[in-house]
Parts: sequence; structure tokens; C-alpha cells
Amino acid sequence: MSAKYLYLLALVIPIGCSTLPPELPRAETEPVGERRAEALLQALLALGLDYRYGGNTPETGFDCSGLVAHVFREAYGIRLPHNARAQSEYGTRVGLSELRAGDLVFYNTLNRPFSHVGIYLGDGRFVHAPKTGAQVRVEPIKGSYWMKRFDGARRIQPKNL
Repeated sequence: MSAKYLYLLALVIPIGCSTLPPELPRAETEPVGERRAEALLQALLALGLDYRYGGNTPETGFDCSGLVAHVFREAYGIRLPHNARAQSEYGTRVGLSELRAGDLVFYNTLNRPFSHVGIYLGDGRFVHAPKTGAQVRVEPIKGSYWMKRFDGARRIQPKNL
């Protein structure tokens, strides 16, 4: 993995950080590959950008599904729908204990299933575009707000990854 990827990932995922609460076991036993690192880099480059409903580019800002669609398009050339519910039907279902960096995590934030999506970064954290008036940010997946609303996770396995 190149130095630029390691540096940017270290900003959010401290190297050597290996402890998670016992309720959330570490599922990642393989190193992050170059292509997966590209997706994480694309997600991290969006940190601090404004939330904008319907946004799907760094210039316009992002909503949650727009961020995910942008990351997968830029990193893998995969065109995902701009809708969290529709994105929840792609890939393979994975359990909370099986999460790997790059997996999509889904939440019920609007009193309807799969109304919010983020990208799991590893080490118990995910990146997402939360809501109007906020910016793209990283949060702990184990936070009480998020755990109460967790709907599931999906792994979209691009070719040659």
C-alpha cells in the first residue's frame, strides 16, 4: 500500500489501535488491499464536506447515499443507485461481527428501514453524510444512537478486489 494511503487512513484509523469493546469483535484479519484502500481514501477525502440532500459530488456536497455512490463509482467504476434502500439490495449480507473496511452499513434513521447508509472504515468506525446542517464525518459504529438503529450491512465485492 502506498504511503499516501497509509497517511490518510492513519488520520482516521490509528495504526496499532487494536482494541475494541468485547461486544464488537475485530473481524478484519486481512490487510486492506490497494483497491479497497482507494475506496476508503475516496470516502476520507469527503470528510468535512457539507451535507446536501440529493448531493453526490464533492462540489455539490453529499447526502448519505450520494456519498456511497460517489465512492464506489470513483474507486471501482461501480454505479450504485442514489438511494440507501436500493443500495441495501446490492452485494452480500454480512453480520456486524464480520464487517471489513469498505462494507456498507445501514440504519433506520427516518422511522423506515434502510433509510441511512455509511461506509465501514474498520476499527469500529464508519464514515457518512449525516443530515442537513452537518458535514461528512466519522463516527463509532458502537455508539448507542447507531446501534439502536442498525439495520444490517452489505459487502459489495468488485471484480479483482
